Amino acid sequence: MKTPVILIAGSIGIALLPLTGSVFYMQLLSKIMVLAIFAMSLDLLVGYGGLVSLGHAAFFGVGAYAIALLSPKYEPASFWLTFPLALAIAAALALVIGLLVVRATGVYFIMVTLAFAQMLYYLFHDTKLGGGSDGLFLYARPELKLAGAKLLNLEAPVHFYYLVFALMLGVFFLLRTILASPFGHALSAVRVNEQRMRSLGFPALWYKLAAFVLAGGLAGLAGYLSACQFGFVNPEILSWHYSAGVLMMLILGGMGRLYGAVVGAFAFVLLQEVLASDRLFGPLAKHWQLPMGVFIVLIVLLAPSGLTGLAQLAKQPRAAVDG
Repeated sequence: MKTPVILIAGSIGIALLPLTGSVFYMQLLSKIMVLAIFAMSLDLLVGYGGLVSLGHAAFFGVGAYAIALLSPKYEPASFWLTFPLALAIAAALALVIGLLVVRATGVYFIMVTLAFAQMLYYLFHDTKLGGGSDGLFLYARPELKLAGAKLLNLEAPVHFYYLVFALMLGVFFLLRTILASPFGHALSAVRVNEQRMRSLGFPALWYKLAAFVLAGGLAGLAGYLSACQFGFVNPEILSWHYSAGVLMMLILGGMGRLYGAVVGAFAFVLLQEVLASDRLFGPLAKHWQLPMGVFIVLIVLLAPSGLTGLAQLAKQPRAAVDG
């Protein structure tokens, strides 16, 4: 599985961006890279497992709430404690929900995952567990120490930036390795024809459940990083709007390609920043959702494989001429 040249060039550009000294762009790209991790986790389900979920934000939100609830109010918590716990909590929740939903297919799977996500949304929204509708503040970022020495200061934008960058690359190569393994090939085969895989003796439900749990854990990772960046969590991050937003990122970038999830996250957020710019569009900027929707519809109609499929689309006429 080859890594596209444009992805390598983009990674080098991202790695060098802090040299400009722009805190705004470091914070913006940190946000995008967190969403790229979130999008890759959903792509494992949708693009490779054929499991379209509208409740994936539940795991993102639980990962974010985990760090907020595990941290002391005014003192920094240990990164080495809160980080694995947040991932474990999100993965455990995905295991419980997955045991109940992976037997459903098609629109039933979509609706059941949406129902569970909305249940969690109201749990945090209507109770004091997560601060109600006001949410929770994270007053101090976790400390990343080793043998008493501070490795990274997550309060510093540049340190947080490189941590997110490293984790995004780690998630990308982890998922790429898994998808290139026999498990990944079997998962893709289950997506194409589940009945045939069952007849061949493959436990299709367990493959889907494993993908669901892994995707939930990685979504929890993205939620943890989001809470660390903004220092605040509220129930809205568990709502179906977040799930729909990350699904649009996949549609925009291209499903079934991990780098498509990354490209989609970058394209979606950067396009939103442009369309919502008062300096460029004045009073019309507050209606940025309309041109964004039109753009995504055009991508679906003209390039069903997303932005990453445009290169293949460009090769088709040439191939026809050569033929």
